[in-house]
Amino acid sequence: MTSTQREGLMSEQRRDFIKGSAAVAALGAAGVSPGAWAAGSDKPEKEEVRIGFIPLTDCASVVMASVLGFDKKYGIKIVPSKEASWAGVRDKLVNGELDMAHVLYGLVYGVHLGIGGPKKDMAVLMTLNHNGQALSLSKALADKGAVDVASLAKVMATDKREYTFAQTFPTGTHAMWLYYWLASGGIDPMKDAKVITVPPPQMVANMRVGNMDGFSVGEPWNHRAIIDGIGVTAATSQDVWKDHPEKVLGTTGDFVAKYPNTARAVIMAVLEASRWIDAGLQNKVKMAETIAAKSYVNTSVDAINQRILGRYQNGLGKTWDDPNHMKFFSDGSVNFPYLSDGMWFLTQHKRWGLLKEHPDYLGVARKINQIELYKQAAAQLKVSVPKDAMRSSKLIDGVSWDGKDPAKYADSFKIRAA
Repeated sequence: MTSTQREGLMSEQRRDFIKGSAAVAALGAAGVSPGAWAAGSDKPEKEEVRIGFIPLTDCASVVMASVLGFDKKYGIKIVPSKEASWAGVRDKLVNGELDMAHVLYGLVYGVHLGIGGPKKDMAVLMTLNHNGQALSLSKALADKGAVDVASLAKVMATDKREYTFAQTFPTGTHAMWLYYWLASGGIDPMKDAKVITVPPPQMVANMRVGNMDGFSVGEPWNHRAIIDGIGVTAATSQDVWKDHPEKVLGTTGDFVAKYPNTARAVIMAVLEASRWIDAGLQNKVKMAETIAAKSYVNTSVDAINQRILGRYQNGLGKTWDDPNHMKFFSDGSVNFPYLSDGMWFLTQHKRWGLLKEHPDYLGVARKINQIELYKQAAAQLKVSVPKDAMRSSKLIDGVSWDGKDPAKYADSFKIRAA
């Protein structure tokens, strides 16, 4: 790095630090006074809230809400609970061992409809993050020329064998990014490959011993595979869908019905933490240092702190700055629980045969996504909310999604389960 580049970087860091410090100060000035919602009819019904999380970068807002004490402002105590697998998170949410969880969007919807586990009415309180996952291929496969989906398709067509790819939960986000990405390159994930389920922290170890050719997972495990020299990043999830929904703050319908004030208080605490993380470089670096600890993600800080700033490398010499890196707040646009986001996962569950019939897409989303509760919390923090609960996006294959005709959309894909 030249002296001019170093000066530029230092200047950027100084600007970000000043911006971040000002934003943190503004939280105290513009936010709710300590103890808001903590007395009278709005007092949280349950003051200690056990929230499960999986060791992933995007658990950060839940962890930081606890570490920084945002929870205390609203009369609650968040107890983060490190979990081993998404199946474990599912089971503990359903049986009440966990009050809430940092959880896969599609897992919540799957449980609500009785696919991917027991059937239980579920609730999405808010979206925790956009972007920041990736599709990794083994270094061995990359050495044969498979570095993106097009070249992967060519290698699979010429070097015939069984190819194995891993995702983290059958109805979850990572499974859907994997399937959508493969299909965009003409690879049928149901016919042309074997797909297995592996918990996120075990992805790198399994690739190291040759159990899979590629995987779809959240950070920091894609970057960890590069650091360890065993994998390359073939695509990011934001390549598949820019500003896609990812993890949510999930709970059961019963919990929201019984403890609405508690649910709102947790939304407010996590929303504040989300805003704090995105306030500047200094906060993101502090967040990375915090969650890298053994009690949370259990990895080195350098596996986390580059990609949260949008500084990417693919493990083959290519580097780039990605403006669509993992976002936790982005002026509140991340956190609103759009109905169309939840509906999209249902369309993919139908596409891949997890749902045999078309559900009531909009009806299910309206029941699960707690928009009114979220709006109440956002109003207290002066966080803007969109006028429309639907949004439109164009995905990697050029197909647009706006939630207007979900059944037609689900049936429109050339590659889908029979």
